[in-house]
Order: sequence, then C-alpha cells, then structure tokens
Amino acid sequence: MGARVKVVSEIEKIMGNIEQIRNIGIIAHVDHGKTTLSDSLLAAAGIISERIAGDALVLDFLSVEKQRGITVKSANISLYHEYNGKPYVINLIDTPGHVDFSGKVTRSLRVLDGAIVVVDAVEGVMTQTETVIRQALEERVRPLLYINKVDRLIKELKLPPDKIMERFIEIIRDVNNLIDLYGEPEFRKKWKLNPADGTVAFGSAKDRWGISIPMVKKKGITFQEIIKAYETEDKAEIARLAKLMPVHETILDMVVRFVPNPREAQRYRIPKIWKGDINSELGKALLEADPEGPLVFFVNDVRVEKTGLVATGRVFSGKLEPGKEVYLLTAGKKARILQVSLYMGPFREITKIIPAGNIGAVMGLEDVRAGETVVAPDAIEQAAPFEQLRYVSEPVVTIAVEPTKIQDLPKMIEALRKLTIEDPNLVVKINEETGEYLISGMGPLHLEIALTLLKERFGIEVKASPPIVVYRETVRTESQVFEGKSPNKHNKFYISVAPLNEETIELIQKGIVSENQDPKERAKILRDKAGWDYDEARKIWAIDEGINVFVDKTSGVQHLREVKDTILAAFRLATKEGPLAAEPVRGIKVILHDATIHEDPVHRGPGQIYPAVKNAIWAGMLTARPTLLEPLQKLDIRTPMDYVSQIASVIARKRGRILEVLSQGMLARVIAEVPVSESFDLAAELRSATAGRAFWGVEFSRWAPVPDAMLEELIRKIRQRKGLPPSPPKLNDLIGP
Repeated sequence: MGARVKVVSEIEKIMGNIEQIRNIGIIAHVDHGKTTLSDSLLAAAGIISERIAGDALVLDFLSVEKQRGITVKSANISLYHEYNGKPYVINLIDTPGHVDFSGKVTRSLRVLDGAIVVVDAVEGVMTQTETVIRQALEERVRPLLYINKVDRLIKELKLPPDKIMERFIEIIRDVNNLIDLYGEPEFRKKWKLNPADGTVAFGSAKDRWGISIPMVKKKGITFQEIIKAYETEDKAEIARLAKLMPVHETILDMVVRFVPNPREAQRYRIPKIWKGDINSELGKALLEADPEGPLVFFVNDVRVEKTGLVATGRVFSGKLEPGKEVYLLTAGKKARILQVSLYMGPFREITKIIPAGNIGAVMGLEDVRAGETVVAPDAIEQAAPFEQLRYVSEPVVTIAVEPTKIQDLPKMIEALRKLTIEDPNLVVKINEETGEYLISGMGPLHLEIALTLLKERFGIEVKASPPIVVYRETVRTESQVFEGKSPNKHNKFYISVAPLNEETIELIQKGIVSENQDPKERAKILRDKAGWDYDEARKIWAIDEGINVFVDKTSGVQHLREVKDTILAAFRLATKEGPLAAEPVRGIKVILHDATIHEDPVHRGPGQIYPAVKNAIWAGMLTARPTLLEPLQKLDIRTPMDYVSQIASVIARKRGRILEVLSQGMLARVIAEVPVSESFDLAAELRSATAGRAFWGVEFSRWAPVPDAMLEELIRKIRQRKGLPPSPPKLNDLIGP
C-alpha cells in the first residue's frame, strides 16, 4: 500500500510534463505471455512483490481469469520508470488475447500510442497476433516486439544457437511483413522492426529477464551465457540473469526510446481518429495535446462499481478535475465529474487533476458507455465524436438464459444491463414471441464468461440454452418494383431491392463510407471504388449498421420530405428482422422509385407508413433469391506434417475447406474456414485427431451463403425456435393479390 502511494505521488509530479509520458498496451495471441510480462513490469514499479511476479497475474484480477489463465478484460496501470536519470510515467493497458474479447483490444488501442506485441518463440506469429497488429496499425499505434518464452527453444526444442537465431529472424520477418501489409505508407518504413536499433527484445517473462541488442552491448552479456544457464538448469544463474538484465528495464527503456510522447503521437493520430475540424480551436488543442485547451476525454472502458460507474479513458486535451461540468456527446447529456483517479491494476488511487496526454478514471458520468466522447460544455460547437470504433468480429453466437429461481428475474435483468455497459460487444435482447432473454457474444467463451460473471459478481444462478448461431438474411438478385399500400390505402410506395456488391460492403465496414458523410464526397468514393452511378449514390438517404443502404430515386413527390424519418424507421424495422427467419438483414440496397403520400398528416402516421414500406421491402426480398448467410471462422493450425490428412478430414466433416497448407520447418501450417455452427466441438475433434499435437488460433472470417440444400430446413428450425409459423410469409400476405 505504502509503495503504491509513493508511486502515485511520483507520478503526480511529472504527469503535467507531456514529454515524460508514454501510453502503451501489451497485445498478443492468447497464452503468449502478456499478463506475465505485465506482472514483471508491475513488480519493478513496486506495485506487487518481486517474489511473486510472473506467477501472480495481478492484472487478471477477476477470479474467472485466474481459473482459466486468460485475460478477459483490459486492465490499466500507471508505472513510474527512470531512463538515463530522467523520470517517466508509463500508462500501461494489458489487453485480452482471445478472439472472443477482441472488442476490448480495439477500445484500448484508441487511447494508446505504442504497443508491445508479445510473440511466443515456439508458436511464432499466430492468427490473433496478426489481428492485433492490424488493429494497432489501423489506429496508428506503433508496434514494438517482445519475443517471449525463449527458454522453451533451449529446454523443450533443444535448438542450437544458430537455429535459435534463425527462429528470431523468422518471427521478426513475419511481424515486419504484417507492418508492410497493414501499415500506411508514411509509417511502414519508420515503424519496421530492427533488432540492432533496439525495437525488438527477447526473453522469458516468467523468469523475468529480457534483452535487446543495445542492452547486450551495454551490459556485456553473451547469448551463450543464457543458453548455458538453461541447459544446465542452473536456477541461481537464471536468477542472476534476471537481476542483470531485468525484463522491465529492457521493455520500459524500449518504450521510452521508441514510443512517441502523447503530443508527437496526437499530431498524426488525431487526423485519423477524430472527425472534427482540425483547424478549429479545439482541433488545434487536440493536435498539441494542450492541457490548457478545452477538455476532450475519450472513454475506452466502463466498469460498474458499488458506488457507481467508473469510466476509464484518455485525456486528449484539457484536464480532468473533480467538480467540472462536462457534456457527453453520444448520450447528448450533461454530467458533473465527482472524482478523478489513476488505475493501479485492481486499485484506484484518487488524484486531484489529470492533464492532457494521460489515462485516468472518472466517477460521476452516469450515462457513459465505452466509446463516448466527453467534452467541456463550451466546446460543444466545435466538438465531434471520435471515429467510430470498428470491431474485427461481430456477435455471432446467442444463448437464451433464465434464472434458476424465478424471483431472481429482476436481479438478472439488472445484472445483464450492467454487463452490457461494461462490454458493448455483448448484446442482450428479449424475444417478444417467447419471452426469452437472449445474450449474443463473439463466441462460446465470451458467453461462458458472461454467465460466470452473472454467478460470481451478482450471485445469480442461470439456466442457459445450448449456443445458437446468429445468421443474416440477404438477396442474390435484383427484384421487380413492388407497390406497398398503407392500411388506409391513402399512401403508396414503389420499392425494389438489390444485393450490394462486396466493394460497397467493405467500404461501409471499414467506415470509409457512412451515413453522416457529405453526400457528394460519399458518392465520389462509391463511384470510384465500388462502381456506383454517381447520381444514384448521391441519393442515398441512409446506411444502417447491418450494412444496408436506402436510396431515394423519386422526383417531385409531394410531402415526401415530411415523412422521410418515418420511411427510414420502417426501413430499419424491415432490415432488423428479415422475412425468412426474423434474422438481421445484411448487404441489401433498398430503392424507393415513386410514392403517393396523403396531404393530411393524420392519414400518414407511422401506423400507416411502417407496414406499407416494410411489406414492399420484404416482398422484394422474397422474390430476389433470398438466402441466409452464416458466419465462418478462420482457423490457423500448426501441426506436425504427419497429421495434415487427419486435420483435412476433420475440416471436411465440419463443412469446412482448407485454404492453404504452408510448410514451416518440421511443422505444417493449415489455414482453413469452418462454419461457426459446426465449430462447437471442433477443439475436441482436432485434439483427438492429432493426439494433442496441434495448436491453433481462431478468428471471425466472413459471412457466406448457407448451402441451398440446407436452406429450407434451417429456416424452418430457426422459425420454430422463435415461435413463428414454420414458413416465411407469402407474397400475397404482404402486398395482396
């Protein structure tokens, strides 16, 4: 406790000097040693006992994390470090590695300027390593590399020094290839890793040593000494190495040297991640990370504590102070800051002020959610939210839950609300037909952890259905124009639907094209990159989050503008649950060709317009070769060559396909795609087929049409589960004869 208070007071002294601040994250594939590395850094900062570092996993402070040995949320810590006699504050976030929690990584990267990519020396660059590097580069976060578990190369694989060096070169080359592939042109060259410069460190976080080439030269250590210590299993020698070249010193020195300070970083990051006018007073304050500028605080994480919500985030401009009135841009509400603090892992230490460039925690923002932009009230005119966070995965698996004791229902509803505040990638819905509470998540583990938290944190025992896969509905051809009539027959809408091409879907997914963009700019992008007709693209009215587009091709229709919002609400209603199986609609273009609208507002309310528009959209869908899309997972499997054929037969049984097989020394790397619906027992089957000799990573790959032979039966099953009639509506039901 005393050590912590001392650290906080040291940090408070230098927080205001922006050149001495660094904001970093630790990112990696699951199980490559991120949290173990974080522990060693904490020990050095005096937050935990050095004796237990490496085993304590302090940043895994939820009991569910300790049981499973994985990180499921991002944890913050502010470290104090001296480099060349000068003190620095290093704000560190340890992020999850499992693909089901990649949303937390995305939110953490928004507030960081640098990332330590941890790679297991034996496993090398895995699927999720590639994903987190791609996410970092998209946010203009500079990657540095720590090759961990070097002891495994010596003890387990018994590699000679030249082979160990080859392995290092291979990993560095793989990471550099990813920087080449995903980095923007201006950063590719600058951010390439070069061990000679010191942008790569090697070591064993568990044994708490780490070296880089500059460190080796400085301390006069040879790699031969390290190899000998492990070959002879000399614990005293390994402990001496950890004292001589502690991992925290190597990593934090590397961070101070190569991660830019917040002001440097914000000059090139703000134009990418903030939507406002860079030349405004607020824009300039953000570019300079000006502590005297108007407050701009981006919230990357929200936790529910007994005393209220705690929002953690980065101060991009101005300063956080208790008592200050602020405005939440997304929520559209005022609030008052009650308390500001620094996070020290599971502890929060209250402080008086947090200036621009730092990461801090705030109490008092009751309607806050992760992704919120908090600003000073006098800056609202110039304020703009940050660029929307784009997640690499989507909630594709759902379970129905009910409390074991019926009297716990209100408690369960409240607990689910709190969980979705903390984790926006969990989606909770009520099925109106069956009254079931449905939780959707990124994968089975994501949902399993949510259930564990319900029990451990909120004391609620629940019964859960087996996981259900979420599908999407789409069309494969263009439909004819259908007339949708309002129940009173006074309003008519002439609508057709067509599939969006892959280029358009990708532009919307990446946020390059969005609803609130300048129509001319958006039309130009769609014309140049997705083959749209410029005039049609200018007439886009809406782009919904399910990646559906509404286009108004009418001319001279009276009263149309007055009912525009109602028409769009009907469009969103029609695409929220499609006609085939009441699943969300994805990738369709809805075109309004003409309309007749009653002049009297009484006759053109939502009760008249909703069914007219929705029925015409659904009729269009049902006649345009509709289908269901299922989520596919990408598997990246490393296995001895002898097991490739066994793996191929497991993949084939699961309706999957092998995309490529690469040879990597003694191992084969099999890249495959498998439908999520077939993947629930995949781990057990792969282990059994390879006698436990395969290890793999998984990530969301894409949406693909369900095979036609399965379509009818699948639609029937989904409708039955939802309590709907077994067959989709007929054309006559929607638009009459």
